Amino acid sequence: MADKVTVPEIVRKKQRGEKITCLTAYDYSFARILDDAGVDMLLVGDSLGCVVQGHANTLPVTIDEMIYHTRLVVRGRKRALVIGDMPFLSYQVNSEEALRNAGRLLQEGGAEAVKLEGGVAMRETIAKIVAVGIPVMGHVGLTPQSVHSFGGYKIQGKEKSQREAVLRDALAVQEAGAFSIVLEGMPLDLAKEITERLTIPTIGIGAGVHCDGQVLVIHDMLGLFDDFRPKFVKRYAELKNVMNGAVKEFIGEVREQKFPAQEHSFK
Repeated sequence: MADKVTVPEIVRKKQRGEKITCLTAYDYSFARILDDAGVDMLLVGDSLGCVVQGHANTLPVTIDEMIYHTRLVVRGRKRALVIGDMPFLSYQVNSEEALRNAGRLLQEGGAEAVKLEGGVAMRETIAKIVAVGIPVMGHVGLTPQSVHSFGGYKIQGKEKSQREAVLRDALAVQEAGAFSIVLEGMPLDLAKEITERLTIPTIGIGAGVHCDGQVLVIHDMLGLFDDFRPKFVKRYAELKNVMNGAVKEFIGEVREQKFPAQEHSFK
């Protein structure tokens, strides 16, 4: 088995010019498969609110639910770095509560780092979490927990004022001590500029090819979730169709008494 991926190793990958891979995972079985395949980081994202729980957005997800799913992923992982996402209102009220909840993701969930959304407004909070030894991944640009403020899932940084704000956010995250940062939903030239100016790795999702790494929601890339399909998603498989076909075959064989056969029965 390859060496365990650590926070310092992720930072060194940028220094060596090696691309970083990250996928979301929400349970033991998926974590095992993704880890065996060699992905660098497993993000237990609050995107589970949409692809696992069926909500319209990530806002209803709670810190207890995130801890539960992080625990499942950690059990299935041997090599990849596991990052626990901090859900809405688990870190925005005050930095003390943020610190407590970040600690719970490590202590109760087994995460090795946490991720939270926001830039300049979260600088102090990120710095306090980092100061106690908890690695933080930042997240700027199209931050899904601000969906109502944005008026929907809209690309950020197209206008000059927006672009400057996103850049300030990214710099603030680095200054606060984060070890990496997710750049979501922004023009690729802005992501390129941020990637060139930051010393910490940038992980893109809908931010173009110039980022230091890429992350996708596993249900999107495998074709398991089709309530909506963002432009930046590439489908590497169509597992919903595969599963649908398998289930229909099972139903047919049971009704025709072809399953279970002799080899599936005990004497």
